[in-house]
Amino acid sequence: MSTTPVIGVLALQGDVREHLIALAAADAVARPVRRPEELAEVDGLIVPGGESTTISKLAVLFGLMEPLRARVRDGMPVYGSCAGMIMLADKILDPRSGQETIGGIDMIVRRNAFGRQNESFEAKVDVRGIEGDAVEGLFIRAPWVESVGAEAEVLAEHGGHIVAVRQGNALATSFHPELTGDHRVHALFVDMVRATRTPAS
Repeated sequence: MSTTPVIGVLALQGDVREHLIALAAADAVARPVRRPEELAEVDGLIVPGGESTTISKLAVLFGLMEPLRARVRDGMPVYGSCAGMIMLADKILDPRSGQETIGGIDMIVRRNAFGRQNESFEAKVDVRGIEGDAVEGLFIRAPWVESVGAEAEVLAEHGGHIVAVRQGNALATSFHPELTGDHRVHALFVDMVRATRTPAS
């Protein structure tokens, strides 16, 4: 078995290309995922930033929502940034009509909590598990986490609000590390994927 993990990026909407580049820089084989059969071929998955309502509706339309939930329940490593964080929440505080989530992290998320597009900002964020300088976080119409359950670990806060969470094999950030050129969050996720892969007998 190759030691290089194959990691998909859910390619329904959002900043897919930037995640593919960041994963390649973090020594993973990166592939766009649009269909259930493509999902079946990856070791882990990133749910990118974009518009969470649109991603939710397209995932249902493309027949991906139930396979996604099943893979996450079965322990497939998954990472969501911004809209992806919303998609991995078990509960959204203010969902749009018909909006569904994949789930996987016992957290309640508030959509667009940091403000509108023109209130986007960059900030240094200390993320537990990432060594060195603080991560440069780009917040674009970003959510924050209102609360987490007992199984979820808070990895970072900004301005008194939770902005990075991990629960088992699921990781989520409010911010977009894929847009800053700092690939350490992706490297952390690639390590998570590597840790779940069993060597061939």
